[in-house]
Amino acid sequence: ERYGVSLPQKENPEEDEQYKEREGIFHALRFAGLYYFTLLKESEEASKARRYLEERGYDGNIIRKFGLGYASGSGNALLDAAGKEGLKVEYLVKADLIKPSKRNDGFYDTFRNRLIFPIFNPSGKVIAFAGRVLDQQKAAKYINSSQTPVYNKSEVIYGVNFAKNEIRKQSEVILVEGYTDVLSMIQKGIKNVVASSGTALSTQQIKILKRYGDKIIMIYDSDSAGQQAMRRGMRVALAGGMNVDLLELPENEDPDSFLKKYGRISFEELKVKESLDFVSFSVRQAENSGKMDHPAGITKTIAGILDIISEIPDPLARQVYVQHLHQKTRKYRNSSDRELFDQLGSILDQKKIKEKKSYRSLPPIPAREEISVPPSSPSADNDKLVKQSTRKKPHYEMELIRLMLLYGRDMIRYVGHECNDQLFEDLQLKEFYKDIMERYQKKEEVSIDHYTHRESPFPKLIADIIPERYTPSERHHEKTGSRLWRDKDPFLTVKSTIKPLKLHYLKRYLWELASYIEEADVEEKKKLIKKQKQTQREISRLERTPASELFPDPDDQSDTLGENKKFEYKMKHERNDETRQ
Repeated sequence: ERYGVSLPQKENPEEDEQYKEREGIFHALRFAGLYYFTLLKESEEASKARRYLEERGYDGNIIRKFGLGYASGSGNALLDAAGKEGLKVEYLVKADLIKPSKRNDGFYDTFRNRLIFPIFNPSGKVIAFAGRVLDQQKAAKYINSSQTPVYNKSEVIYGVNFAKNEIRKQSEVILVEGYTDVLSMIQKGIKNVVASSGTALSTQQIKILKRYGDKIIMIYDSDSAGQQAMRRGMRVALAGGMNVDLLELPENEDPDSFLKKYGRISFEELKVKESLDFVSFSVRQAENSGKMDHPAGITKTIAGILDIISEIPDPLARQVYVQHLHQKTRKYRNSSDRELFDQLGSILDQKKIKEKKSYRSLPPIPAREEISVPPSSPSADNDKLVKQSTRKKPHYEMELIRLMLLYGRDMIRYVGHECNDQLFEDLQLKEFYKDIMERYQKKEEVSIDHYTHRESPFPKLIADIIPERYTPSERHHEKTGSRLWRDKDPFLTVKSTIKPLKLHYLKRYLWELASYIEEADVEEKKKLIKKQKQTQREISRLERTPASELFPDPDDQSDTLGENKKFEYKMKHERNDETRQ
C-alpha cells in the first residue's frame, strides 16, 4: 500500500489454509458436541450422569439448550466414532478432543467418564468443552479443553451466547463462578447471567461483556478463594469501564443452592436490597472483619480502595467514587476529602512512572507526508477529492458499500453498528457511506438504481463498485424472483471487510500520533505515547483474531442473508424416523 503496489485479493476465504484449518476444527467440535449429547441421552453407561443432573434439578429443556453430554470411560470411544464418520485425526488433535499416547501407540480421548459442558462463542459455535468428574475418583473436579486455534479461555465467557440479548435489554450482566450456576439461574428465568469459564476475569472477557451492557453484578463464593477472585475481577471490570456492583449471598450458599431453596423472586429481592457498589462493599467487609477498629486497618483499607479507584479510566467517575469513599469513611477520619484526592493523585503518578519505565519504542514510522490526514476545510475537501478521483480506491471500502447496496437495511444496520465514516480514507466513498446512512435513518430508498440516477460521482462509483450489475445473477432474479449472490455468507464477508477497514484506519492514526509527538511538550508527549501503545495493542488484536470472531453476529438475519445455522441434536428415534421416511 505504501509503494502503490496492488496485490491480488482472495475473493473466497475457503482458499486460505488457516480458514480451512479452523473450519475443520469447528466441524470436529460440532461432531463431538452431538456425540456427547447423544451418549448422555441414550447410553446405559451415562445413567450416572443423567441421575446427577436429575438430582440437581435440571430438566430436559436446559440440558438440550446447553447441549450437555457425557464422555465414555473408554479410552477411545470418541476417536472410534469420529473415524467411522471420516473425520481427520489432525482436526481432532487440534481441537484437543484427542491426545497422542505417551507410548507412541496412537491416540486417546481427552475427556473420559465425565459430564460434558460445551463452551460456545458469542455467535453460538462450539469452541471447547469442560468435563466434570462424576465418581469419587482422585482427579480434578473439572478439566477444560486446552488452548486451540479457536479457543482461548481468557477470551471466552460461558453462556454469553444465550445471555447477550437479555443483557442488552437490562443493560446489566450477572457474573457467577460455575457452569451449573448459569444453568440453574437460566432455568429459573434469570437470563442475563454468565460465568468466567473457571478462570480469573480478564480484560478480553470484559470487552466482550461491554458489547452488550455496561453494568456487572459479581457473585462469588464467600470462601477466601472466591473473595480473592472477586477482588481481582472487580479491578479488571472497573479498568474496562464497567459499573461494578457486588452481591454476597448468605453463608454456605451459592446461586445454584440459593435458587433451589428460595426461588427467583427471593433472589431478585436480595439483588436489589443487598447489591453494593465496590466502595460500600469493601468498607462493609472491612468493618465486619474488624479492620476498621484499628488505625492501621483503617489506613490500609482506605489505601486499598483508592488503589482500586485508580483503575477507573474516566476521571469524572474517579472523582465521584472518591467523594463516595469520603462519605463512607468520614466517621473514621476527621478531615475533608482533599487528602483522599491527594493520595489518589500520588497513586496515579506512581502508575505513570511505572508505565513510562515499561514503555518500549514502536517500530520506525513513515514520515508525515505519507499519512492520510482528513482535510480541515471545504476547499481542502475539494482538492483532496480531485486528487483521490485519480487514485485507486481501497478495495475494502468499495466492498463495504457494495454489501450495503446489495443486501439492504439489515446489512446497513449491522455496518452502522460496527463502523463510522471516520474509518474511510477515500473521501468519495466516505461521502457515499454517509449518504447511505442518512437515507437509512430517514427510511428513504437505498438501492443501486437510486444511486445510478443520482448526481456525480455516484453513477461512476456504482459502475466501479458493482460491475456485475447485469450478470446472469440479475437476469436469473428477473425470471425466477430469486437472486444468486456471489457471497455464500454475506455477514462473514462484511466482517472480513470491516477488519481491514479498521486496521488501515488505526495504522494511519498511529502514524499521525508519531508525527505529532515531535512537536509536543512533555505532558502532551506522555498522552500521545499512551495513545500509541493503546493503538498498537488494538492493531495487534485485530491482526491475530479471525474476522469471524472479531465482530458479533447479527441478532436477526433475514432469509436472504444466508442460512441461520443452529447447533442441532437428533436422537436415535428421530434418526430412525428419518431413515424410514
